[in-house]
Amino acid sequence: MRSFFTGPRQKRRACSGQGATVKDRRQHHTGGYAGSTYPQHVFGFCPRCGSDGLCSRDGRLFVCSRCGFEYFINAAAAVVALIEDGRQRLLMTRRGREPKLGTLDLPGGFVDVRETAEHALIREIREELNLEITDFTYFGSFPNTYPYGGITYFTLDLAFVCTVNDLTTVRAGDDAEAYLFVPRHEIRPEEIGLDSIREIVRQYLSSPGNGSG
Repeated sequence: MRSFFTGPRQKRRACSGQGATVKDRRQHHTGGYAGSTYPQHVFGFCPRCGSDGLCSRDGRLFVCSRCGFEYFINAAAAVVALIEDGRQRLLMTRRGREPKLGTLDLPGGFVDVRETAEHALIREIREELNLEITDFTYFGSFPNTYPYGGITYFTLDLAFVCTVNDLTTVRAGDDAEAYLFVPRHEIRPEEIGLDSIREIVRQYLSSPGNGSG
C-alpha cells in the first residue's frame, strides 16, 4: 500500500468535484511559502486503498474519491506553563530543536493520546525543567501552526499560570536547551519564536493581577 504522503518523485493527481480547488492545485506546485507544508499540499495517497484519489477542498476534510475514506484534520492540544519566581521574573526556555531552534519559548509540550491537559502540564514541566507544579490556574487558549518534518500541524496551546514551591531543582532537559528567568521589562517579543507563545506572554504581562500597569 502506498504511503499517505506524497513521495519526492510523485505528483498528486489533480482533484475534481469534492477535491482541491484550482487554486489549491496551483499552490501545491508553488514552493517557498508557509502553506506549502499544510496537509492538503503534502498528503497524496489514501491510507485505506492506496489510490491517488485523496482530495481536500478546505484543508480540513480529506475524502478519497475511490473508496470514500474520510479523514479530518483537527488541532493538536498542547500545554504551556507561566511560572514566575519571587522576583516576578518569568521562567522561559530556549528551544533545543526545530521549529524555531534557539529562540525563546515557554515550558510545555503536546498532550499525549488519552492524557488530560492537567496531567500533561505536570508531566511536561517535570520532564523539561525537573520542577513539580503544586497549583495551577487556566489562563487561556491560543491557536498556532507548528511546522515539523515537512508538514505543518495545527495546535491549540492551553496556557496555565502555575505555582512551583521549590525552584532550586530547575534544570533544562527534554526539548529545552537552556532555561532563564527573565525580568518583565527585559522580555523582547521578537526573540520568542512561536506566534502563540508570543501572544500568551503579551496577554499575560498586560493582564490585571499580573503586574501590568
